[in-house]
Amino acid sequence: MSGTSDESLDARFTGEIPEIYERLLVPMIFHAAALRLAGAVGARTPHDVLETAAGTGVLTRELVPSCPGASITATDLNQPMLDTAARTIDDERVRWQQADALDLPFDDDSFDVVVCQFGAMFFPDRVQGYREARRVLKPGGAFLFNVWDKVENNEVPQIITAALIEAAPENPLSFLSRTPYGYHDPALIRADLERAGLADVTVTPVDGISRSTVSEAVIAYCQGTPLRGEIEAHPTFNVATATAIAEAALLRHFGPGPIEARIRSFEVVASPASA
Repeated sequence: MSGTSDESLDARFTGEIPEIYERLLVPMIFHAAALRLAGAVGARTPHDVLETAAGTGVLTRELVPSCPGASITATDLNQPMLDTAARTIDDERVRWQQADALDLPFDDDSFDVVVCQFGAMFFPDRVQGYREARRVLKPGGAFLFNVWDKVENNEVPQIITAALIEAAPENPLSFLSRTPYGYHDPALIRADLERAGLADVTVTPVDGISRSTVSEAVIAYCQGTPLRGEIEAHPTFNVATATAIAEAALLRHFGPGPIEARIRSFEVVASPASA
């Protein structure tokens, strides 16, 4: 692992990242998954919902109509992401709060459902994050979340990652494969949940298509994720250079015009183990 691959930057969504993330990545890869996950939460008719790693609010926006009458507490470690989210939702049932998913500032047995969209991959200690979700769940509650499958099953980030690593193999820019697409083994996910006291685990693969253009895709991934911080710390690249390398690779693969690319994730549901 190169010294430029600082994992402490992997969950840092600051500067221009929240705006680019919301404008480009949300419609490209997050919105359809949010509709599906919000529907699964709503089917449980919860009264109190906690969302961790809420980001710019893509899931929160879908929870509002899917959970009529429910109180929704949306949290994220990064206040700039919550600030962006709060500008997109005007509903008195939603409360925004900065919080660490590994150390939740809520009482035991507070929520019917804890839900997390594409956030568990960023937890520095996933078992601890799952323990916290279990702790704040009411009896009979459920923890729902999703994670990406490996980068090889997600076409655009795989092409971008391969191109950037090929351009500088001695200092590989591996954020995408390491973190957002790095927690993809259903057996490991189950084991982590069981260690945290969560049982009745179901892991469902979800296949889909991302739609964008080449220019949108490269800006989204290279400038709208923490890959940007890894690029900025690189001894050879800057953001413009890395974006150009990624753009050339996508153009070779897809050609000019709209992109339709494979994406794959896992949806997970777990409940507290019986005492």
